[in-house]
Amino acid sequence: MKQNITYSRIEAPALTVVQGFAAAGVHCGLKRSSRDLALLYSEKPASAAGVFTQNRVQAAPVQLCRARIGNPIRALVVNSGNANACTGAKGMENAQEMAALAAAALGIDPGEVLVCSTGVIGQQLPIDRIQAGIRDAAAALSSSYQSGQDAAAAILTTDTVTKQAAYRGSLPEGSFHLAGMAKGAGMICPNMATMLAFIATDVQIARPLLQQLFQEAVDRSFNLITIDGDTSTNDTALVLANGAAGVEITPGSPGLDLFAGLLNRVCRDLARQIVSDGEGITKVIELTVRGAADEAAARVLARTVLNSPLVKTAFYGEDANWGRIMAALGYAGVPFDPEQVDIFIGPVQVASRGGAVPFREEEAKAVLQQREIAVTVDLNAGSAAVTAWGTDLTHEYVTINSHYRS
Repeated sequence: MKQNITYSRIEAPALTVVQGFAAAGVHCGLKRSSRDLALLYSEKPASAAGVFTQNRVQAAPVQLCRARIGNPIRALVVNSGNANACTGAKGMENAQEMAALAAAALGIDPGEVLVCSTGVIGQQLPIDRIQAGIRDAAAALSSSYQSGQDAAAAILTTDTVTKQAAYRGSLPEGSFHLAGMAKGAGMICPNMATMLAFIATDVQIARPLLQQLFQEAVDRSFNLITIDGDTSTNDTALVLANGAAGVEITPGSPGLDLFAGLLNRVCRDLARQIVSDGEGITKVIELTVRGAADEAAARVLARTVLNSPLVKTAFYGEDANWGRIMAALGYAGVPFDPEQVDIFIGPVQVASRGGAVPFREEEAKAVLQQREIAVTVDLNAGSAAVTAWGTDLTHEYVTINSHYRS
């Protein structure tokens, strides 16, 4: 790191560590008892960038955010417990009404408000409860640490813990912050899956540059995680930059690399927390595909392996069945030479040049008994590499999702 250009992790992360942002999280009755409505407010208009679900079925809030992402943004309102997806014209009216209610409570323009929802698909929002919740959240807005925690809790569905990350960057012209919160535990697939992620920063940065950097960060983090291979109707990742720190990031500024790096770190931290909290999981798999001809090929191969039910169940059973990994590589649709592939489970090589290699089963078993397992696939065909994260597939996952609506 260059002299006078440093960074540090904030050990007590919350969106409210970022200058000029306030947050709140309240219970409005969409869920039985826990917080289910979050509000984020910026004192100054913020540049916004977003990455959204690739599912052709897109919830009303996703469509609304897509239409407004180019506006200066002052607020974000999020509800959990109801996805407002597959709800037709009424669903869009409700999404717009959420924005209008937040705008009225905050004294800003409705076009400055983004809306996100997560939860059960196909049910109309009880807008009267939302109205009361927005009113309560606006009254509770604060830049305190606890308010940040409340907001992070209010966006959860089947999650068991909040997901947060924050960093401080220091430049000769001053310091700045990036902080993020996310939700997601099921329907997570490397193509912007059922997850919401919200990042705030107090740098000043033009929207086109922010969008470029954010897309790159998402591609290296949220788009490289999978739990069950399902892609949701509501996935949204947003970043808001309000300039309150007085630090400007431009294509030629000395702080560009630091800012981009910290944006990547926040996204990566949140993505790994999502995987670690996957529904019913017992294993987190960190898969590195290296020696690829290019990064795009490595990315497809990693996704395919981690999405394979047979690979997932092998890890659940703590079985060093490397043949399932080879089979998944083979149907990924990416050209490679199977006779050049090496596979490692932790430090234990289980396949060499596409075939069996003698290894001690007990050594592989010891690795597979751990909660976090590193797997390496070396194609021996180039210099490109990608690391992605996935999980095993368990009986508990089926139990959780068979009772989701109840």
